[in-house]
Amino acid sequence: MLNWKPELHAVGVADMDATHEDFVHELAALTKASDEDFPRRFHALALHTRAHFENEGRLMRACRFPAIGEHESDHQRILGELAQIGRGVAKGRLGLARAYVAVGLPDWFKTHLATMDSALAARLKAQGT
Repeated sequence: MLNWKPELHAVGVADMDATHEDFVHELAALTKASDEDFPRRFHALALHTRAHFENEGRLMRACRFPAIGEHESDHQRILGELAQIGRGVAKGRLGLARAYVAVGLPDWFKTHLATMDSALAARLKAQGT
């Protein structure tokens, strides 16, 4: 399970850090959710993730981030996975979704944070945005 640790996860841009901390807390709560509560929490995580990515998109456009295409492609891939897995959750199929939130999303987040989000944060800080 992923736990928020500022020394590991903070990128130094307050807006991004707050959103990332919320994401990690939502993900942690989802991994512990009962079968009855899981569908609602999964849907909430998907909505949070969409808003999270939309906000990062605004930041990328504001600072004219050179790797916006790659960054947004990665976001679209994750949104697609959430939508596909969400359809299974809606049909009561929780096994794959539980594995995805326990392993798949945390692994993706760690890599995405260390590469794409860190690069975006560096650009924002360099521009004073």
